[in-house]
Amino acid sequence: MRLIDKRVINFLVIFVLTFITFGWTFFIFHRFSVSFHKRDLFLIAFEVASFRTVASFLIFNDYTLSWSKATQKTYLIKTIVNLVAFMFYALWLYGTIPLAFLISELFFYLFAINFMVYVYYFIKNRSSVKKTKEVVIYGAGQAGLKLESEYRNSSYKVKYFIDDSPSLQKRTIDGIRILSKDEAIKTIDTSKIDLLVIAMPSIAKNVIRDIYNDFKPYFETIKILPSLNETLKIDKDFAKQLKNISVEDLLARHPKDLDKKAISNFINNKTVLITGAGGSIGSEISRQCAKYNAKKLILVDHSEFNLYSIAEELSGFDTSFVMQSVVNLDMLDATFEKHKPDIVIHAAAYKHVPLVEDNIEMGIVNNIIGTKNTIDMAIKYKAKKFVLISTDKAVRPTNVMGATKRICELYAQNIKSGDTQIVAVRFGNVLGSSGSVIPKFKAQIESGGPITVTHPDITRYFMLIPEACELVLQAASFGKGGEIFILDMGEPIKIVDLAKKMIELSGRDDVDIEFSGLRKGEKLYEELLLDDTEAITKYSSIMVAKKTFYDMDKLNNDIQKLIKNKNKIEMLTKIVPEFNHQTNEKEN
Repeated sequence: MRLIDKRVINFLVIFVLTFITFGWTFFIFHRFSVSFHKRDLFLIAFEVASFRTVASFLIFNDYTLSWSKATQKTYLIKTIVNLVAFMFYALWLYGTIPLAFLISELFFYLFAINFMVYVYYFIKNRSSVKKTKEVVIYGAGQAGLKLESEYRNSSYKVKYFIDDSPSLQKRTIDGIRILSKDEAIKTIDTSKIDLLVIAMPSIAKNVIRDIYNDFKPYFETIKILPSLNETLKIDKDFAKQLKNISVEDLLARHPKDLDKKAISNFINNKTVLITGAGGSIGSEISRQCAKYNAKKLILVDHSEFNLYSIAEELSGFDTSFVMQSVVNLDMLDATFEKHKPDIVIHAAAYKHVPLVEDNIEMGIVNNIIGTKNTIDMAIKYKAKKFVLISTDKAVRPTNVMGATKRICELYAQNIKSGDTQIVAVRFGNVLGSSGSVIPKFKAQIESGGPITVTHPDITRYFMLIPEACELVLQAASFGKGGEIFILDMGEPIKIVDLAKKMIELSGRDDVDIEFSGLRKGEKLYEELLLDDTEAITKYSSIMVAKKTFYDMDKLNNDIQKLIKNKNKIEMLTKIVPEFNHQTNEKEN
Protein backbone atom coordinates (compact mmCIF):
# COMPACT_ATOMS: atom_id res chain seq x y z
CA MET A 1 0.00 0.00 0.00
CA ARG A 2 2.91 2.30 0.82
CA LEU A 3 4.44 1.80 -2.64
CA ILE A 4 1.09 2.68 -4.31
CA ASP A 5 0.84 5.86 -2.22
CA LYS A 6 4.29 6.93 -3.31
CA ARG A 7 3.44 6.33 -6.93
CA VAL A 8 0.23 8.35 -6.66
CA ILE A 9 2.05 11.22 -4.94
CA ASN A 10 4.81 11.06 -7.55
CA PHE A 11 2.22 11.20 -10.33
CA LEU A 12 0.27 14.09 -8.79
CA VAL A 13 3.44 16.15 -8.29
CA ILE A 14 4.48 15.62 -11.91
CA PHE A 15 0.98 16.36 -13.15
CA VAL A 16 0.78 19.65 -11.22
CA LEU A 17 4.27 20.53 -12.46
CA THR A 18 3.15 19.88 -16.04
CA PHE A 19 0.19 22.23 -15.58
CA ILE A 20 2.37 24.98 -14.11
CA THR A 21 5.16 24.81 -16.71
CA PHE A 22 2.68 24.51 -19.59
CA GLY A 23 0.63 27.44 -18.31
CA TRP A 24 3.73 29.54 -17.68
CA THR A 25 5.00 28.92 -21.19
CA PHE A 26 1.59 29.63 -22.71
CA PHE A 27 1.22 32.98 -20.95
CA ILE A 28 4.81 34.03 -21.76
CA PHE A 29 4.20 33.28 -25.46
CA HIS A 30 1.06 35.45 -25.45
CA ARG A 31 2.60 38.23 -23.34
CA PHE A 32 0.16 37.50 -20.51
CA SER A 33 -2.77 38.52 -22.71
CA VAL A 34 -4.83 35.48 -23.74
CA SER A 35 -8.03 35.74 -25.74
CA PHE A 36 -10.94 33.35 -25.17
CA HIS A 37 -10.34 31.21 -28.27
CA LYS A 38 -6.68 30.81 -27.31
CA ARG A 39 -7.80 29.55 -23.94
CA ASP A 40 -9.48 26.68 -25.76
CA LEU A 41 -6.25 26.06 -27.61
CA PHE A 42 -4.43 25.99 -24.29
CA LEU A 43 -6.83 23.38 -22.92
CA ILE A 44 -6.36 21.19 -26.00
CA ALA A 45 -2.57 21.47 -25.76
CA PHE A 46 -2.61 20.83 -22.01
CA GLU A 47 -4.70 17.70 -22.49
CA VAL A 48 -2.07 16.39 -24.87
CA ALA A 49 0.78 17.36 -22.49
CA SER A 50 -1.08 15.58 -19.68
CA PHE A 51 -1.32 12.55 -21.89
CA ARG A 52 2.48 12.79 -22.29
CA THR A 53 2.87 12.68 -18.51
CA VAL A 54 0.56 9.68 -18.11
CA ALA A 55 2.18 7.84 -21.03
CA SER A 56 5.70 8.37 -19.71
CA PHE A 57 4.61 7.05 -16.32
CA LEU A 58 2.98 3.91 -17.73
CA ILE A 59 5.28 3.09 -20.65
CA PHE A 60 8.66 4.07 -19.17
CA ASN A 61 7.93 3.34 -15.47
CA ASP A 62 8.96 6.90 -14.67
CA TYR A 63 7.24 6.61 -11.29
CA THR A 64 9.75 3.98 -10.09
CA LEU A 65 12.69 6.41 -10.04
CA SER A 66 13.72 7.16 -6.46
CA TRP A 67 14.13 10.89 -5.89
CA SER A 68 15.82 10.39 -2.52
CA LYS A 69 18.60 8.34 -4.14
CA ALA A 70 18.93 10.44 -7.29
CA THR A 71 22.13 10.20 -9.32
CA GLN A 72 23.23 11.64 -12.63
CA LYS A 73 21.60 8.59 -14.19
CA THR A 74 18.25 9.60 -12.64
CA TYR A 75 18.37 13.02 -14.27
CA LEU A 76 19.46 11.49 -17.57
CA ILE A 77 16.61 8.96 -17.57
CA LYS A 78 14.02 11.63 -16.81
CA THR A 79 15.40 13.78 -19.63
CA ILE A 80 15.42 10.94 -22.18
CA VAL A 81 11.90 9.76 -21.21
CA ASN A 82 10.46 13.23 -21.73
CA LEU A 83 12.36 13.81 -24.95
CA VAL A 84 10.86 10.60 -26.39
CA ALA A 85 7.38 11.58 -25.19
CA PHE A 86 7.91 15.07 -26.62
CA MET A 87 8.50 13.71 -30.12
CA PHE A 88 5.13 11.95 -30.06
CA TYR A 89 3.01 14.82 -28.79
CA ALA A 90 4.89 17.36 -30.96
CA LEU A 91 3.81 15.33 -34.00
CA TRP A 92 0.29 15.16 -32.57
CA LEU A 93 0.03 18.93 -32.23
CA TYR A 94 2.01 19.78 -35.37
CA GLY A 95 0.23 22.60 -37.22
CA THR A 96 -2.01 23.36 -34.23
CA ILE A 97 0.53 24.83 -31.81
CA PRO A 98 3.86 26.42 -32.85
CA LEU A 99 6.89 24.10 -32.47
CA ALA A 100 8.81 26.88 -30.69
CA PHE A 101 6.13 26.90 -28.01
CA LEU A 102 6.39 23.14 -27.48
CA ILE A 103 10.20 23.24 -27.29
CA SER A 104 10.06 26.09 -24.77
CA GLU A 105 7.55 24.20 -22.65
CA LEU A 106 9.78 21.11 -22.73
CA PHE A 107 12.78 23.18 -21.60
CA PHE A 108 10.87 24.69 -18.67
CA TYR A 109 9.49 21.28 -17.72
CA LEU A 110 12.88 19.52 -17.76
CA PHE A 111 14.45 22.31 -15.76
CA ALA A 112 11.63 22.26 -13.22
CA ILE A 113 11.46 18.48 -12.76
CA ASN A 114 15.21 18.04 -12.40
CA PHE A 115 15.39 20.99 -10.03
CA MET A 116 12.64 19.47 -7.90
CA VAL A 117 14.40 16.11 -7.81
CA TYR A 118 17.64 17.79 -6.76
CA VAL A 119 15.96 19.88 -4.02
CA TYR A 120 14.12 16.81 -2.69
CA TYR A 121 17.36 14.78 -2.77
CA PHE A 122 19.25 17.55 -0.95
CA ILE A 123 16.61 17.94 1.77
CA LYS A 124 16.12 14.20 2.20
CA ASN A 125 19.84 13.47 2.44
CA ARG A 126 20.88 16.48 4.43
CA SER A 127 22.84 15.11 7.34
CA SER A 128 21.56 15.73 10.82
CA VAL A 129 24.93 14.59 12.21
CA LYS A 130 27.03 17.38 13.64
CA LYS A 131 30.18 17.95 11.60
CA THR A 132 33.07 17.75 14.05
CA LYS A 133 35.89 16.63 11.73
CA GLU A 134 37.31 17.64 8.36
CA VAL A 135 38.35 15.38 5.50
CA VAL A 136 40.11 16.15 2.23
CA ILE A 137 39.60 13.74 -0.66
CA TYR A 138 42.50 13.24 -3.08
CA GLY A 139 40.87 12.31 -6.38
CA ALA A 140 37.73 13.89 -7.84
CA GLY A 141 36.81 10.88 -9.96
CA GLN A 142 33.98 8.40 -9.41
CA ALA A 143 35.55 6.96 -6.25
CA GLY A 144 36.02 10.44 -4.78
CA LEU A 145 32.44 11.42 -5.57
CA LYS A 146 31.12 8.24 -3.97
CA LEU A 147 33.13 8.95 -0.83
CA GLU A 148 31.88 12.55 -0.71
CA SER A 149 28.26 11.36 -0.82
CA GLU A 150 28.95 8.86 1.99
CA TYR A 151 30.53 11.53 4.19
CA ARG A 152 27.36 13.68 4.01
CA ASN A 153 25.77 11.53 6.73
CA SER A 154 28.87 11.30 8.89
CA SER A 155 30.70 13.53 11.34
CA TYR A 156 33.18 14.42 8.58
CA LYS A 157 32.86 17.57 6.50
CA VAL A 158 34.56 17.41 3.09
CA LYS A 159 36.75 20.51 3.05
CA TYR A 160 37.88 20.23 -0.58
CA PHE A 161 39.02 17.81 -3.28
CA ILE A 162 42.55 17.55 -4.62
CA ASP A 163 43.09 16.33 -8.17
CA ASP A 164 46.06 16.23 -10.54
CA SER A 165 43.92 16.76 -13.65
CA PRO A 166 44.17 20.38 -14.91
CA SER A 167 40.69 20.03 -16.48
CA LEU A 168 39.13 19.54 -13.02
CA GLN A 169 41.16 22.05 -11.03
CA LYS A 170 39.51 25.36 -10.09
CA ARG A 171 36.08 23.75 -10.54
CA THR A 172 33.63 22.66 -7.84
CA ILE A 173 31.49 19.62 -7.03
CA ASP A 174 28.35 20.41 -5.04
CA GLY A 175 30.02 23.63 -3.97
CA ILE A 176 33.22 21.86 -2.85
CA ARG A 177 36.37 23.22 -4.50
CA ILE A 178 38.80 21.07 -6.49
CA LEU A 179 42.41 22.15 -5.91
CA SER A 180 45.75 21.17 -7.36
CA LYS A 181 48.35 19.66 -5.04
CA ASP A 182 50.27 22.96 -4.81
CA GLU A 183 47.10 24.96 -4.17
CA ALA A 184 46.07 22.54 -1.43
CA ILE A 185 49.41 22.86 0.38
CA LYS A 186 49.16 26.68 0.24
CA THR A 187 45.55 26.51 1.51
CA ILE A 188 46.28 24.36 4.56
CA ASP A 189 46.70 26.42 7.71
CA THR A 190 48.98 25.62 10.64
CA SER A 191 46.53 23.27 12.38
CA LYS A 192 46.37 19.72 11.09
CA ILE A 193 43.29 18.48 9.22
CA ASP A 194 41.79 15.26 10.59
CA LEU A 195 41.87 13.01 7.52
CA LEU A 196 43.22 12.80 3.96
CA VAL A 197 41.71 10.03 1.82
CA ILE A 198 43.44 8.93 -1.39
CA ALA A 199 40.46 7.92 -3.51
CA MET A 200 42.13 6.53 -6.63
CA PRO A 201 41.84 2.73 -6.79
CA SER A 202 44.18 2.49 -9.81
CA ILE A 203 46.89 4.76 -8.40
CA ALA A 204 50.55 3.82 -8.92
CA LYS A 205 52.58 3.03 -5.81
CA ASN A 206 55.16 5.76 -6.48
CA VAL A 207 52.33 8.35 -6.57
CA ILE A 208 51.09 7.12 -3.17
CA ARG A 209 54.59 7.66 -1.80
CA ASP A 210 54.77 11.20 -3.20
CA ILE A 211 51.33 12.13 -1.81
CA TYR A 212 52.21 10.71 1.61
CA ASN A 213 55.52 12.57 1.78
CA ASP A 214 53.95 15.86 0.64
CA PHE A 215 50.92 15.82 2.92
CA LYS A 216 51.97 13.91 6.07
CA PRO A 217 52.86 17.14 7.95
CA TYR A 218 49.36 18.55 7.37
CA PHE A 219 47.06 15.63 8.28
CA GLU A 220 46.46 13.64 11.43
CA THR A 221 45.66 10.51 9.40
CA ILE A 222 46.11 9.47 5.78
CA LYS A 223 44.06 6.55 4.45
CA ILE A 224 43.66 4.99 1.03
CA LEU A 225 41.14 2.93 -0.89
CA PRO A 226 42.32 -0.60 -1.71
CA SER A 227 43.15 -1.14 -5.37
CA LEU A 228 40.67 -2.80 -7.72
CA ASN A 229 43.02 -5.80 -7.80
CA GLU A 230 43.04 -6.09 -4.02
CA THR A 231 39.95 -6.08 -1.83
CA LEU A 232 37.90 -3.10 -3.03
CA LYS A 233 34.21 -3.97 -3.38
CA ILE A 234 32.55 -1.39 -5.59
CA ASP A 235 29.05 -2.30 -4.38
CA LYS A 236 29.91 -1.53 -0.73
CA ASP A 237 30.49 1.72 1.15
CA PHE A 238 33.95 2.99 0.27
CA ALA A 239 34.39 4.79 3.61
CA LYS A 240 34.19 1.43 5.40
CA GLN A 241 36.85 -0.08 3.15
CA LEU A 242 39.55 2.54 3.69
CA LYS A 243 42.88 1.17 4.89
CA ASN A 244 45.95 2.68 6.43
CA ILE A 245 48.88 3.31 4.12
CA SER A 246 51.35 0.47 4.55
CA VAL A 247 55.10 0.41 4.22
CA GLU A 248 54.58 -1.76 1.12
CA ASP A 249 52.66 1.13 -0.46
CA LEU A 250 55.55 3.51 0.21
CA LEU A 251 58.44 1.26 -0.83
CA ALA A 252 56.90 -0.35 -3.90
CA ARG A 253 58.31 0.50 -7.31
CA HIS A 254 56.13 -0.12 -10.33
CA PRO A 255 58.41 -0.80 -13.32
CA LYS A 256 57.70 1.59 -16.18
CA ASP A 257 58.68 -0.88 -18.88
CA LEU A 258 56.50 -3.81 -17.80
CA ASP A 259 55.66 -5.63 -21.05
CA LYS A 260 52.43 -7.51 -20.40
CA LYS A 261 52.15 -8.48 -24.05
CA ALA A 262 55.53 -10.25 -23.93
CA ILE A 263 54.52 -12.06 -20.73
CA SER A 264 51.19 -13.08 -22.25
CA ASN A 265 52.85 -14.44 -25.40
CA PHE A 266 55.27 -16.38 -23.18
CA ILE A 267 52.67 -17.94 -20.86
CA ASN A 268 49.49 -18.13 -22.94
CA ASN A 269 48.35 -21.69 -23.70
CA LYS A 270 51.47 -23.26 -22.13
CA THR A 271 51.71 -26.01 -19.53
CA VAL A 272 53.73 -24.50 -16.69
CA LEU A 273 55.32 -26.45 -13.85
CA ILE A 274 56.20 -24.40 -10.76
CA THR A 275 58.23 -25.78 -7.87
CA GLY A 276 57.84 -24.24 -4.43
CA ALA A 277 54.41 -23.24 -5.72
CA GLY A 278 52.98 -22.61 -2.26
CA GLY A 279 55.71 -20.23 -1.14
CA SER A 280 55.70 -16.44 -1.34
CA ILE A 281 57.30 -16.26 -4.79
CA GLY A 282 55.96 -19.53 -6.18
CA SER A 283 52.34 -18.79 -5.25
CA GLU A 284 52.46 -15.34 -6.87
CA ILE A 285 54.02 -16.78 -10.03
CA SER A 286 51.20 -19.33 -10.04
CA ARG A 287 48.63 -16.52 -9.86
CA GLN A 288 50.39 -14.61 -12.61
CA CYS A 289 50.50 -17.66 -14.89
CA ALA A 290 46.75 -18.16 -14.35
CA LYS A 291 46.21 -14.46 -15.05
CA TYR A 292 48.15 -14.73 -18.33
CA ASN A 293 46.11 -17.75 -19.46
CA ALA A 294 48.43 -20.69 -19.07
CA LYS A 295 46.87 -23.85 -20.48
CA LYS A 296 47.58 -25.82 -17.32
CA LEU A 297 49.51 -25.37 -14.08
CA ILE A 298 51.48 -28.13 -12.37
CA LEU A 299 52.11 -26.89 -8.84
CA VAL A 300 54.77 -28.76 -6.88
CA ASP A 301 55.44 -28.20 -3.17
CA HIS A 302 56.50 -30.40 -0.26
CA SER A 303 54.42 -28.39 2.25
CA GLU A 304 50.86 -29.70 2.59
CA PHE A 305 49.56 -26.41 4.02
CA ASN A 306 51.21 -24.22 1.38
CA LEU A 307 49.93 -26.42 -1.43
CA TYR A 308 46.43 -26.43 0.08
CA SER A 309 46.44 -22.61 0.33
CA ILE A 310 47.30 -22.03 -3.33
CA ALA A 311 44.93 -24.83 -4.34
CA GLU A 312 42.06 -22.95 -2.68
CA GLU A 313 42.95 -19.79 -4.59
CA LEU A 314 43.18 -21.48 -7.99
CA SER A 315 40.35 -23.96 -7.57
CA GLY A 316 38.64 -22.83 -10.78
CA PHE A 317 41.77 -23.18 -12.94
CA ASP A 318 43.06 -26.29 -14.71
CA THR A 319 45.67 -27.22 -12.14
CA SER A 320 47.41 -30.34 -10.84
CA PHE A 321 48.70 -30.18 -7.26
CA VAL A 322 51.73 -32.37 -6.61
CA MET A 323 52.91 -32.80 -3.03
CA GLN A 324 56.54 -33.88 -3.27
CA SER A 325 60.08 -32.70 -2.69
CA VAL A 326 62.32 -31.79 -5.62
CA VAL A 327 65.09 -33.71 -3.85
CA ASN A 328 63.31 -37.01 -4.65
CA LEU A 329 64.48 -37.58 -8.22
CA ASP A 330 62.29 -40.63 -8.94
CA MET A 331 59.08 -38.86 -7.92
CA LEU A 332 60.10 -35.74 -9.83
CA ASP A 333 60.84 -37.84 -12.91
CA ALA A 334 57.35 -39.35 -12.74
CA THR A 335 55.79 -35.88 -12.48
CA PHE A 336 57.68 -34.60 -15.54
CA GLU A 337 56.89 -37.75 -17.51
CA LYS A 338 53.19 -37.42 -16.76
CA HIS A 339 52.75 -33.70 -17.47
CA LYS A 340 55.61 -32.84 -19.90
CA PRO A 341 55.59 -29.09 -19.11
CA ASP A 342 56.49 -26.45 -21.68
CA ILE A 343 57.87 -24.09 -19.03
CA VAL A 344 59.47 -24.91 -15.67
CA ILE A 345 59.83 -22.20 -13.01
CA HIS A 346 61.97 -23.32 -10.10
CA ALA A 347 61.14 -21.34 -6.96
CA ALA A 348 61.66 -24.14 -4.42
CA ALA A 349 64.51 -23.34 -2.03
CA TYR A 350 65.40 -22.79 1.59
CA LYS A 351 65.91 -19.02 1.74
CA HIS A 352 66.05 -18.05 5.41
CA VAL A 353 69.72 -17.26 6.07
CA PRO A 354 70.00 -18.04 9.83
CA LEU A 355 67.93 -21.26 9.52
CA VAL A 356 70.13 -22.55 6.71
CA GLU A 357 73.20 -21.65 8.79
CA ASP A 358 71.82 -23.91 11.52
CA ASN A 359 70.91 -26.66 9.01
CA ILE A 360 73.75 -26.52 6.49
CA GLU A 361 73.45 -30.06 5.13
CA MET A 362 69.70 -29.78 4.47
CA GLY A 363 70.22 -26.36 2.89
CA ILE A 364 72.80 -27.78 0.49
CA VAL A 365 70.72 -30.83 -0.41
CA ASN A 366 67.45 -28.95 -0.89
CA ASN A 367 68.87 -25.99 -2.77
CA ILE A 368 71.59 -27.57 -4.90
CA ILE A 369 70.38 -31.13 -5.42
CA GLY A 370 66.77 -29.97 -5.75
CA THR A 371 67.76 -27.46 -8.44
CA LYS A 372 70.02 -29.97 -10.22
CA ASN A 373 67.22 -32.55 -10.30
CA THR A 374 64.68 -30.08 -11.64
CA ILE A 375 67.01 -28.80 -14.37
CA ASP A 376 67.94 -32.36 -15.38
CA MET A 377 64.27 -33.35 -15.67
CA ALA A 378 63.43 -30.22 -17.67
CA ILE A 379 66.17 -31.15 -20.17
CA LYS A 380 65.20 -34.84 -20.23
CA TYR A 381 61.57 -34.08 -21.04
CA LYS A 382 62.42 -31.23 -23.44
CA ALA A 383 60.79 -28.32 -21.66
CA LYS A 384 61.14 -25.23 -23.82
CA LYS A 385 62.19 -22.95 -20.97
CA PHE A 386 63.59 -23.36 -17.46
CA VAL A 387 63.62 -20.38 -15.08
CA LEU A 388 65.70 -20.43 -11.90
CA ILE A 389 64.67 -17.99 -9.16
CA SER A 390 67.93 -16.72 -7.66
CA THR A 391 68.86 -14.07 -5.10
CA ASP A 392 71.19 -11.12 -4.55
CA LYS A 393 72.71 -13.17 -1.70
CA ALA A 394 74.39 -15.33 -4.37
CA VAL A 395 76.72 -12.41 -5.15
CA ARG A 396 79.92 -12.65 -3.10
CA PRO A 397 78.02 -14.76 -0.57
CA THR A 398 78.74 -14.59 3.14
CA ASN A 399 76.26 -17.32 4.08
CA VAL A 400 75.53 -20.90 3.09
CA MET A 401 72.19 -20.05 1.51
CA GLY A 402 73.82 -17.53 -0.84
CA ALA A 403 76.63 -19.95 -1.71
CA THR A 404 74.17 -22.73 -2.59
CA LYS A 405 72.21 -20.38 -4.85
CA ARG A 406 75.44 -19.32 -6.58
CA ILE A 407 76.19 -23.00 -7.32
CA CYS A 408 72.68 -23.32 -8.74
CA GLU A 409 73.42 -20.36 -11.03
CA LEU A 410 76.66 -21.99 -12.19
CA TYR A 411 74.85 -25.23 -12.95
CA ALA A 412 72.11 -23.41 -14.86
CA GLN A 413 74.62 -21.41 -16.92
CA ASN A 414 76.97 -24.20 -17.92
CA ILE A 415 74.94 -27.39 -18.42
CA LYS A 416 74.39 -28.61 -21.97
CA SER A 417 70.68 -28.06 -22.17
CA GLY A 418 69.79 -29.21 -25.69
CA ASP A 419 66.46 -27.72 -26.72
CA THR A 420 65.76 -26.28 -23.26
CA GLN A 421 66.60 -22.61 -22.72
CA ILE A 422 67.76 -22.16 -19.12
CA VAL A 423 67.85 -18.74 -17.50
CA ALA A 424 68.21 -17.46 -13.94
CA VAL A 425 66.66 -14.29 -12.50
CA ARG A 426 68.37 -12.62 -9.56
CA PHE A 427 66.68 -10.08 -7.27
CA GLY A 428 66.63 -8.90 -3.66
CA ASN A 429 64.10 -9.02 -0.86
CA VAL A 430 60.41 -9.01 -1.62
CA LEU A 431 58.02 -7.09 0.60
CA GLY A 432 55.70 -9.18 2.71
CA SER A 433 57.19 -12.61 2.03
CA SER A 434 57.10 -15.24 4.76
CA GLY A 435 60.75 -14.59 5.65
CA SER A 436 60.59 -10.81 5.25
CA VAL A 437 61.50 -8.47 8.07
CA ILE A 438 58.24 -6.54 7.62
CA PRO A 439 55.85 -9.10 9.21
CA LYS A 440 58.32 -9.40 12.08
CA PHE A 441 58.39 -5.63 12.61
CA LYS A 442 54.58 -5.45 12.45
CA ALA A 443 54.27 -8.08 15.16
CA GLN A 444 56.82 -6.29 17.33
CA ILE A 445 54.98 -2.97 16.96
CA GLU A 446 51.64 -4.58 17.83
CA SER A 447 53.16 -6.05 20.99
CA GLY A 448 54.54 -2.65 22.03
CA GLY A 449 58.12 -3.16 20.86
CA PRO A 450 60.96 -2.91 20.84
CA ILE A 451 61.74 -3.41 17.15
CA THR A 452 64.98 -5.35 16.83
CA VAL A 453 67.31 -4.34 14.00
CA THR A 454 70.57 -6.23 13.62
CA HIS A 455 72.80 -3.23 12.76
CA PRO A 456 72.29 0.55 12.33
CA ASP A 457 73.95 0.50 8.88
CA ILE A 458 72.42 -2.67 7.39
CA THR A 459 70.70 -2.11 4.02
CA ARG A 460 68.59 -4.25 1.70
CA TYR A 461 66.93 -4.04 -1.71
CA PHE A 462 63.15 -4.36 -1.70
CA MET A 463 60.45 -5.00 -4.29
CA LEU A 464 56.78 -5.99 -4.17
CA ILE A 465 56.17 -9.68 -4.83
CA PRO A 466 53.77 -9.14 -7.80
CA GLU A 467 56.17 -6.70 -9.46
CA ALA A 468 59.15 -9.03 -9.00
CA CYS A 469 57.23 -12.02 -10.36
CA GLU A 470 55.99 -10.18 -13.44
CA LEU A 471 59.54 -9.05 -14.19
CA VAL A 472 60.75 -12.65 -13.72
CA LEU A 473 58.28 -13.79 -16.38
CA GLN A 474 59.19 -10.86 -18.61
CA ALA A 475 62.92 -11.66 -18.40
CA ALA A 476 62.25 -15.33 -19.08
CA SER A 477 60.17 -14.44 -22.14
CA PHE A 478 63.17 -13.18 -24.11
CA GLY A 479 66.01 -15.19 -22.55
CA LYS A 480 67.84 -17.45 -25.00
CA GLY A 481 69.59 -19.63 -22.42
CA GLY A 482 72.63 -19.20 -20.19
CA GLU A 483 71.73 -15.70 -18.94
CA ILE A 484 71.50 -14.50 -15.36
CA PHE A 485 69.04 -11.64 -15.44
CA ILE A 486 69.14 -8.99 -12.74
CA LEU A 487 66.07 -6.99 -11.79
CA ASP A 488 66.46 -3.28 -11.14
CA MET A 489 65.69 -3.02 -7.43
CA GLY A 490 66.23 0.74 -7.16
CA GLU A 491 68.23 2.11 -4.26
CA PRO A 492 68.95 -0.03 -1.19
CA ILE A 493 67.02 0.90 1.94
CA LYS A 494 68.38 1.15 5.46
CA ILE A 495 66.55 -1.33 7.65
CA VAL A 496 66.55 1.12 10.57
CA ASP A 497 64.83 3.70 8.33
CA LEU A 498 62.28 1.03 7.39
CA ALA A 499 61.65 0.39 11.09
CA LYS A 500 61.19 4.13 11.77
CA LYS A 501 58.75 4.45 8.88
CA MET A 502 56.69 1.50 10.13
CA ILE A 503 56.52 3.04 13.61
CA GLU A 504 55.39 6.34 12.06
CA LEU A 505 52.69 4.61 10.00
CA SER A 506 51.43 2.78 13.07
CA GLY A 507 50.73 6.09 14.80
CA ARG A 508 52.54 4.95 17.94
CA ASP A 509 55.24 6.90 19.74
CA ASP A 510 56.01 4.34 22.44
CA VAL A 511 57.95 1.82 20.33
CA ASP A 512 61.75 1.82 20.57
CA ILE A 513 64.39 0.37 18.25
CA GLU A 514 67.11 -1.91 19.58
CA PHE A 515 70.18 -3.24 17.73
CA SER A 516 70.78 -6.95 18.25
CA GLY A 517 73.93 -7.52 16.17
CA LEU A 518 74.43 -9.22 12.82
CA ARG A 519 73.27 -12.82 12.65
CA LYS A 520 75.26 -15.77 11.32
CA GLY A 521 75.95 -15.41 7.61
CA GLU A 522 74.49 -11.90 7.44
CA LYS A 523 76.28 -8.96 5.83
CA LEU A 524 75.61 -5.25 5.97
CA TYR A 525 74.64 -4.84 2.35
CA GLU A 526 73.68 -7.02 -0.58
CA GLU A 527 74.91 -6.80 -4.16
CA LEU A 528 73.29 -7.74 -7.44
CA LEU A 529 76.45 -8.03 -9.57
CA LEU A 530 79.55 -10.16 -9.03
CA ASP A 531 81.60 -7.53 -10.86
CA ASP A 532 80.91 -4.28 -12.66
CA THR A 533 80.35 -6.01 -16.00
CA GLU A 534 76.74 -6.13 -17.06
CA ALA A 535 74.78 -5.77 -20.27
CA ILE A 536 71.60 -3.84 -20.74
CA THR A 537 68.56 -5.42 -22.29
CA LYS A 538 65.73 -3.78 -24.21
CA TYR A 539 64.06 -3.22 -20.82
CA SER A 540 65.63 -0.77 -18.36
CA SER A 541 64.25 -2.79 -15.43
CA ILE A 542 66.18 -5.91 -16.47
CA MET A 543 69.96 -6.32 -16.88
CA VAL A 544 72.04 -9.39 -17.63
CA ALA A 545 75.20 -10.41 -15.80
CA LYS A 546 78.42 -11.55 -17.41
CA LYS A 547 78.51 -15.33 -17.82
CA THR A 548 80.77 -17.37 -15.52
CA PHE A 549 82.20 -20.51 -17.16
CA TYR A 550 82.62 -23.69 -15.13
CA ASP A 551 83.48 -27.10 -16.55
CA MET A 552 80.39 -29.27 -16.09
CA ASP A 553 82.23 -32.52 -15.38
CA LYS A 554 84.18 -30.74 -12.67
CA LEU A 555 81.04 -29.06 -11.29
CA ASN A 556 79.14 -32.37 -11.06
CA ASN A 557 82.15 -33.98 -9.39
CA ASP A 558 82.48 -31.04 -6.97
CA ILE A 559 78.79 -31.23 -6.06
CA GLN A 560 79.15 -34.93 -5.22
CA LYS A 561 82.21 -34.15 -3.06
CA LEU A 562 80.22 -31.39 -1.34
CA ILE A 563 77.45 -33.82 -0.42
CA LYS A 564 79.91 -36.40 0.96
CA ASN A 565 82.48 -34.06 2.52
CA LYS A 566 82.05 -33.38 6.21
CA ASN A 567 83.61 -29.93 5.91
CA LYS A 568 80.82 -28.30 3.94
CA ILE A 569 82.15 -24.73 4.28
CA GLU A 570 85.55 -25.67 2.88
CA MET A 571 84.00 -27.43 -0.12
CA LEU A 572 81.56 -24.58 -0.77
CA THR A 573 84.54 -22.22 -0.86
CA LYS A 574 86.30 -24.39 -3.45
CA ILE A 575 83.29 -24.23 -5.77
CA VAL A 576 82.54 -20.56 -5.05
CA PRO A 577 85.93 -18.87 -4.41
CA GLU A 578 84.29 -15.53 -3.54
CA PHE A 579 82.34 -17.18 -0.70
CA ASN A 580 83.47 -15.52 2.56
CA HIS A 581 81.57 -17.21 5.35
CA GLN A 582 80.61 -14.88 8.20
CA THR A 583 79.63 -16.28 11.58
CA ASN A 584 78.76 -12.86 13.11
CA GLU A 585 78.55 -14.06 16.67
CA LYS A 586 76.50 -11.09 17.97
CA GLU A 587 78.86 -8.73 16.25
CA ASN A 588 77.89 -5.02 16.63
